[in-house]
Amino acid sequence: MTRPRLFGISGSRAIRAIWGMEETGIDYEHVPVTYGADSKGADYLAVNPNGRIPALIDGDLQLFESMAINLYLAKRYGGALYPSSHEDEARTWQWSVWGISEIEPLQMQIVIQKLFTPEDKRNPKVVEHATRNLQRPLRVLDAALEGRDWLVGSAFSVADLNVASVMHLMGTIGFDYSEHANVQRWADACYARPALARALAKP
Repeated sequence: MTRPRLFGISGSRAIRAIWGMEETGIDYEHVPVTYGADSKGADYLAVNPNGRIPALIDGDLQLFESMAINLYLAKRYGGALYPSSHEDEARTWQWSVWGISEIEPLQMQIVIQKLFTPEDKRNPKVVEHATRNLQRPLRVLDAALEGRDWLVGSAFSVADLNVASVMHLMGTIGFDYSEHANVQRWADACYARPALARALAKP
């Protein structure tokens, strides 16, 4: 049986899927495709026609989109990482979609300004607007974590993995969410996981 192959580099959104793969503990091949020219060539486009990372090949399955990859990996290989009830499964899907719809678009506005826009062309109003509007979803997350350690069930799961992996970029841009104490506590626990350290150590 061939090993699953995961394409992408840790210094990109692919960190989400690399972290997810490391959480499963299975043997896999990491192919460090970047978001540059090597993800636009014919060989890679045959894996992910969008020309983006990450992507996964597992047997006959070819899969793109980090949330889908993590949900698949957790369900197939992750054991307790994936919920056991239909209700918790639905909540896991909910939080996974929530992360990329409520957090990521606003977060990326700040990322683009701080990391990809020349300093003399940055628009501080964009950062201010996104920072202000991120407070609403952060309050939602903070309330959901009131009196509990994890988003779904009583242990770290793919729901936590998916939301925390989206929010991992907040550390890169120096975004302070410490006023949301439950979010801070939860994020600290997520980012202390050895699987994330292993993922970040990869190219």
